[in-house]
Amino acid sequence: MPDVLTVFLVDDHTVVREGLRAFLSIQDDLEVVGEAGDGADALKRLKVMAASGEFPDVIVMDVQMPRMDGLQALIELRAEVPDATVLVLSSFVEAERVKALLNAGASGYLEKSSGAERVVEAVRTAAGGELYLDPNAARALAGTRTDGRYTEALSERELEIVALVAKGMSNQEIADELFISERTARTHVSHILMKLGLDSRIQAALWALRKGIVSIEDTR
Repeated sequence: MPDVLTVFLVDDHTVVREGLRAFLSIQDDLEVVGEAGDGADALKRLKVMAASGEFPDVIVMDVQMPRMDGLQALIELRAEVPDATVLVLSSFVEAERVKALLNAGASGYLEKSSGAERVVEAVRTAAGGELYLDPNAARALAGTRTDGRYTEALSERELEIVALVAKGMSNQEIADELFISERTARTHVSHILMKLGLDSRIQAALWALRKGIVSIEDTR
């Protein structure tokens, strides 16, 4: 990770943005480089930043906003910038909402009521390519598991990646194989483990074998 992480804030409440900006800005390793009041404005500004080569390391985005909500903004942003790291802030923790945002590519889910220190922790975690889940969001998701896995199937890309994990590939090897960044590969693997309710890559490999996604010969 870079010595200083750049952060972009998206929230329709000015007081929330001001509070986040004030606290993040006093951290030696964090710098707020932009903000927007809704999803549509955020997309416009972030596309300009991407074109200029100054895209932020982490985007902290509210879910409920006018004109375009956080989910739609996330979907459209990831279509334009697949490596975008988006940490979602929400006043509500509902399993279906959390799953929808993770499926859309969110790198973390955090309650707005969380303390400022937890927001900083989440930003650093997401920037490192790891999935960050608020404890309440994790508990909400845990309630949707059945027989050790989420009822909702993995996406086509995630199935592709879990097959490569089962073949023993590292995150860097997966990235090279799929022409994505190592950070993106790492985030995908974190999402897969979370969705399946698993704790390790070995468990994911065994899951892929049981589901017939790969054969024993593929793993040798």
